[in-house]
Amino acid sequence: MIYVYTESNDRKLKKVSFEAVSYAKAIANMMQEQVCAIAINTDNVESLAQFGADKIISIENEALQQFSTNTYANVLSEVAQGSIVVFPHTNDASSVASFVALQKNAALLTNVTEVPSSVSPFTVKRKAFSGKGIMTVSTTNPSMCITVLQNAFGLKENPASGTVENSSVNILPANVIVQSTEKSSGKLDLKEAEIVVSAGRGMKAPENWGMIEEMANILGAATACSKPVADIGWRPHGEHVGQTGKAIAPNLYIAVGISGAIQHLAGVNGSKTIVVINSDPEAPFFKSADYGIVGDAFEIVPKFNEALKAYKG
Repeated sequence: MIYVYTESNDRKLKKVSFEAVSYAKAIANMMQEQVCAIAINTDNVESLAQFGADKIISIENEALQQFSTNTYANVLSEVAQGSIVVFPHTNDASSVASFVALQKNAALLTNVTEVPSSVSPFTVKRKAFSGKGIMTVSTTNPSMCITVLQNAFGLKENPASGTVENSSVNILPANVIVQSTEKSSGKLDLKEAEIVVSAGRGMKAPENWGMIEEMANILGAATACSKPVADIGWRPHGEHVGQTGKAIAPNLYIAVGISGAIQHLAGVNGSKTIVVINSDPEAPFFKSADYGIVGDAFEIVPKFNEALKAYKG
C-alpha cells in the first residue's frame, strides 16, 4: 500500500492533495500496489477516490486542529504502515515529510517532478539548485517519503473505490506549542493559484497597485510581489515570492516591474509560462521569460487590462 498525506485548509482539500494522490496512483500502478489517502479533520474526503485513492483514512481529532509538525509526523508514522508515503511539496507537508522520514529511517526524495523511470532502484527526477536544475536521484531503501512539486505532475483522474475508514490515533504531547496562527482571507492562496500577477519596485509606490489588482481580478489570479516591496511595507509579506519567500509554480506568472534577480527567479521558475513587463530591456528576467514586453508599466498594464476585459466580453 502506498500512502498519501493530504493537506486541507478550513476542512477543504487543497488542489495539491489531489495532485499527490494522482502521483501516488501512477507509481502504485507501476508497482502493482494500492493507494491509501490520509485526511485529517477534512470534509468531502470521498473526492480523493476520483484521483486514485483505493482507501481513505479519515481522522477527526480536536488535538489536531492546530497544525504542529511534530504531532502530525507522529500521527502519520502511526497510521501510514506502508513503505512509501507521498506528500505534496508545501511548507507544512514538507516539514512533516522530513520528520516521518527520520522516524521511519526512510529515504527522503523532495521536489519530485515525474514518475520514476525505474522502481528498482527507485529513480526519479527532482528540481534542484533552487529550481535552476534537474537532478536524477536513486535509492535502494525500500522505505521512502516523497514530496511532489505542485503543478509538476498535475491532476490525473483515475477513479478508484475510495473506501472510507474512520480512524482514531494516539496524540503524544507536543514539544512545540503553537500559540497563534494568522490566516489571510478573501484572497486566493498563492500556492494553489493557477495564475499569479506579481509586481516589484517598478510600481514606484504602493498606491499604484490598483492596476495590478485589477489585472488579477480580471484573470481570477492571485497577487504577489518581490522581496524589496514586501520589506518596505508596500505589500504584505504573505505575497512575497522568491527564494526567501514562497516558491510557486502556477500555469501563468505575470511579472510587472520586477528585474528578475536570481533570488526571485528561484521561487517562480517552476511556472509553466512567464510573462515579463519591464521598461529595462536588459532586465535579467527577460532571459527566463516566455514572453516579454519592454515598456512603461503605467502605459502597458491599463491597455492590457482593457484588452483582457474586451476579450472576456
